[in-house]
Amino acid sequence: MQISFFSHFSRWCKLVPVLLALGACQNGAVMTPSSSAQTIILVGDSTMAPNSGYGNAFCARFQAPVSCLNMAKGGRSSGSYRAEGSWEQVMKVLHALPAGERGLVLMQFGHNDQPGKPGRSTDLKTEYPANLQGYIRDVRAAGADIVLITPLARRTFKEDVLPNDLRPWALSMISVAAQEKVALIDLNLQSHTVLSRMGQDEADTLAMVPRPAQTAAPVQSGLAATEPQGAAKSAFDRTHLGQKGALLFSEMVIRDLTAIHPSVISALRQGGNP
Repeated sequence: MQISFFSHFSRWCKLVPVLLALGACQNGAVMTPSSSAQTIILVGDSTMAPNSGYGNAFCARFQAPVSCLNMAKGGRSSGSYRAEGSWEQVMKVLHALPAGERGLVLMQFGHNDQPGKPGRSTDLKTEYPANLQGYIRDVRAAGADIVLITPLARRTFKEDVLPNDLRPWALSMISVAAQEKVALIDLNLQSHTVLSRMGQDEADTLAMVPRPAQTAAPVQSGLAATEPQGAAKSAFDRTHLGQKGALLFSEMVIRDLTAIHPSVISALRQGGNP
């Protein structure tokens, strides 16, 4: 019993300064640290971030020996996340993990890499894949693992058909994963398939706030409007997620993650069917 306690205490002491400096204990994004064998870090944009994405719902499903930290941020792209220094904070957490504890980064970018996002857009053929490769190299150098996640589909139908304007970014990420031999979860394909079956009305129930009564199909698609970085979402849109949407898509990711890393299964709380 003493060995278990002091192992727990030693790990927590090492991580507390880093997590407090990052504000990582806010919004329930971090599970209570324990003598965990693995720490999962979520890195991405608003569709994964606290308060607007599925990341916190994902993290809430884990308990010891797995810890989960949501470091995704609204409005970020594969380029701006590193440029602003957020990736440096992720690396600090990875390097602060005690010997023997494995870090696992789940990374999803694409929404803000598309054209029309000043200061964030990346070139699909050159910058975007190069950025992903750079993250993979960094994670490997830190002795951790990475799983790439293709960008969550948007939910604006056109004449009863759901376009998938993010598929080119998903395909680029799939190519990088194959080239670098890293695991990948094709959330873009899975989410688009499920949403297409739903139709507009049901898909709208996944939003952060109810659809206005006067609103029919046309609402901002998420691409035309430039999303403010880190801004709280308060209006209805078809990109960000409320509780229902967060639960749906977090379970998709968990299901595939348990197939890739079966070691996390024992740490899952009841509440879903991964």
